[in-house]
Amino acid sequence: MPLVKMKTLLENAKNKNIGCGAFSIANMEMIKGAIKAAEEMQTPIILQIAEVRLNYSPLHMIGPMMVAAAKQSKVDVAVHLDHGLTLETVKQALELGFTSVMLDASTLPFEQNIEKTKSVVALAKKYGATVEAELGLVGGSEDGSSDHGIRCTDPQDAKVFTENTSIDALAVAIGNAHGNYSVAPKLAFDVLEQIKNNVSIPLVLHGGSGITDEDFQKAISLGIKKVNIATASFNSLTNKVEEYIKSEGKHNYFDLNTAMTEGTYQNVKKHIKVFNMESLS
Repeated sequence: MPLVKMKTLLENAKNKNIGCGAFSIANMEMIKGAIKAAEEMQTPIILQIAEVRLNYSPLHMIGPMMVAAAKQSKVDVAVHLDHGLTLETVKQALELGFTSVMLDASTLPFEQNIEKTKSVVALAKKYGATVEAELGLVGGSEDGSSDHGIRCTDPQDAKVFTENTSIDALAVAIGNAHGNYSVAPKLAFDVLEQIKNNVSIPLVLHGGSGITDEDFQKAISLGIKKVNIATASFNSLTNKVEEYIKSEGKHNYFDLNTAMTEGTYQNVKKHIKVFNMESLS
């Protein structure tokens, strides 16, 4: 199947009233595990990496691997730069063949967020790529290094923002946060419904790891079409590696490789079922 635009996957998800999983990766094993799950479930996915992860997985190395995996996949796959921090990184991702990009300017004043986002939209248009932006403050951060708090997206601001930027997808803050939740979050579904009524583009839920299956499906029914999963995959991979290291016998890299792939595969497959709105009973 071809490497596709994220916009295409989100439009398909909207038509089917399901969610599309966006799975963060950090190495080859995670890419393999995510693609394996998607192919087995015959469900398109989004492979993504956040800029804060690039210290561990340099974009010029991991990017081509993600794009190549998408092109060889038996299901449609979009490749997305998540939480880009600079226009330079966004451009590098586009040059590498990413079909979607995000520059996170959500911590800036509203007007500056609009202007920064408009510059990304103009750049991405030259590559035919999808653009995601964030409005409001999602708690925590991708690498756990900072936390600007949580500020729910204002539904009226969402309308103004989308109309002024021409973005393809909007990440919203409704009580969700990146990283591990100490307690299950209480999502503001009333705010989400108001946002859905004010904008016509697909909505994105960041900080998905730790949200209940029931809340995922309710959010999807209220306009969420892209759901980000990162921490849960990293945790699942780590748990599988720990199981392997604790097992009896001599250990080797190749079985370690398999454990990392399997840990990612299991988590991605689990979330695909939920996002496909399969019965939870």
